[in-house]
Amino acid sequence: MSDVEAPPPEEDAAAVAAAGSRSHVLLSFMPTKEFALSRKGMLLIAEVLLCFLAFVCFVASTAAAFVTAPLLEFLVALFLLFAYSTKFNQRFTSFHWPLMDFLRCVSASIIFFVISIISVSKYSDGASKAAGVFGFIATIVFAFDFYIIFNDLADFLKHGGQPSEETARRTADTRDDSSEYDSD
Repeated sequence: MSDVEAPPPEEDAAAVAAAGSRSHVLLSFMPTKEFALSRKGMLLIAEVLLCFLAFVCFVASTAAAFVTAPLLEFLVALFLLFAYSTKFNQRFTSFHWPLMDFLRCVSASIIFFVISIISVSKYSDGASKAAGVFGFIATIVFAFDFYIIFNDLADFLKHGGQPSEETARRTADTRDDSSEYDSD
């Protein structure tokens, strides 16, 4: 009756297995639920989203000269989101991650503040104004992030380079959590 034959069940099962492995690979790039609900996770996700929105608005505006800054900040924030969520920063210890993150947040907040003021005051199109608004919100988020990082770094330095009891406890809890992911 039908000219088309159904594929053998072995081929069908292989296709389903391949699709499942592809989705597993894609899910491995997503932050874990625990990290996404943490303060650092929420800040990084907000930074990624705000940088992307500012980038899109700058692309659509007459202030397209400022498109590079949100794009670079988006890529760096996306990298750090990946690094922190996969605990890459704990495996690659040759960088001082909090200091690098602090410098990123300070420079991003200054850059976003400056380009937002310029785009809101100098350009009159709606996309430039929207980019400026998203830039101001990003400035606040980046400033809050560097304030938190600064307090953690100051606490670290206050204790003579040794982590405080609370920081040591959080680090031990994080290492215990990471051991359950290593077995997967």
